[in-house]
Amino acid sequence: MSARIRAVGYFYATVKDRPGEAYRLLSRMAREEVNLLAFNAVPQGPAHTQLVIFPEEQGALARVAESLGLVLTGPQNAFLIQGDDELGALVEVHQKLTDANINVYASNGVTDGRGAFGYVLYLRPQDFDEAVAILGL
Repeated sequence: MSARIRAVGYFYATVKDRPGEAYRLLSRMAREEVNLLAFNAVPQGPAHTQLVIFPEEQGALARVAESLGLVLTGPQNAFLIQGDDELGALVEVHQKLTDANINVYASNGVTDGRGAFGYVLYLRPQDFDEAVAILGL
């Protein structure tokens, strides 16, 4: 498997589910040159959305969030896996975790259409350090 695995920190914020909430945050981060490793928006019931933000530099995100009055929770830990898009690219990682009886409780990924992929893997906090060792990080 030709993939890079790294532990990353992420934050989340719950906002009202209305047009422009993600835009307001993303545009401000772009102006303030906050580089994102990943971003996700997940519905939280009928009236709210959880924005999940993976900044390259956590302090820059904190400054933007404070200026917008956005309450961040985190940092939490996850793994970011990036590599060549090939059949079975994620099997080895999942097998190592399964063999150690570590449950993946959430994940999401995407291919870029040019032969590469990105994948975010979420584990329970109590399993994170063991997974770091198992994955050789």
